[in-house]
Amino acid sequence: MASVLSKLPQELPFDFLKKITDGFSKQRELGKGAFGAVYKGILEDGGVIAVKKLEENAPGTDDEKAFSTKVQNLMALEHENIVKVVAFCREPLMKLVQSDGEFVKAHIIESLLCYEYLQKGSLHDYLFEQPTNIIEWGKRFEIIKGVCQGLLFLHKLPNPIIHLDLKPKNILLDDEMIPKIGDFGFSRLFGPEKSRLRTQSSVGSVGYMSPEYLYQGEISARSDIYSLGLMILEITTGEKNWPSIDQKSARKFVDEVRSDTISWFSKIN
Repeated sequence: MASVLSKLPQELPFDFLKKITDGFSKQRELGKGAFGAVYKGILEDGGVIAVKKLEENAPGTDDEKAFSTKVQNLMALEHENIVKVVAFCREPLMKLVQSDGEFVKAHIIESLLCYEYLQKGSLHDYLFEQPTNIIEWGKRFEIIKGVCQGLLFLHKLPNPIIHLDLKPKNILLDDEMIPKIGDFGFSRLFGPEKSRLRTQSSVGSVGYMSPEYLYQGEISARSDIYSLGLMILEITTGEKNWPSIDQKSARKFVDEVRSDTISWFSKIN
């Protein structure tokens, strides 16, 4: 697989990615998020990559310079616990779109990211979707340790990267169940002298966003650490964090885990 990926140009044409994903068909879809879907791309020599087709309103896609900077930084990442970005596409196209009941030609920018393909899928699938694939405790510990190492690597870069969407769905597993942090759609790149910033709009997954980010728009490394803590609770307990639309924080989930833990300890003592 390494030789297949090494032969790919860093920038790929849209038509090529459309072809290897069978026209971005539903049958090739690996998953879908808030700002795009991921498809299985099969190369002529049998190699496989994951192709994420970003929506037009995805963060950072409206600014050419910001998109280019983000892609360059992501492609430079080399770590065992980070999903490798192998190529990208940024191509202007003319498309027919519907406006006021009529179809008109519009100028559209297609933005796509290509990742190494990890056949075992996401940690979420193993924890909550496939009850027969029970992860033994030693492996759960190794997964937690691997995610922590990957996150530390991101935060200790000369220009730190804050992921802002850590959750089991964005942790992919390789053939040896080594975890890799993926999907950097919401991530923010910090300057070397900057440790926090504020934003007017908090984007991320409900139930995993830290309180200071969710309610005050404050972004820092602590935002990822909070999400990491929630994910560790899910990995160790096997319980899913199910936030409601009207309660975006994870307060209820944390309280339930705490109550169950106290109850369990009281029984064994």
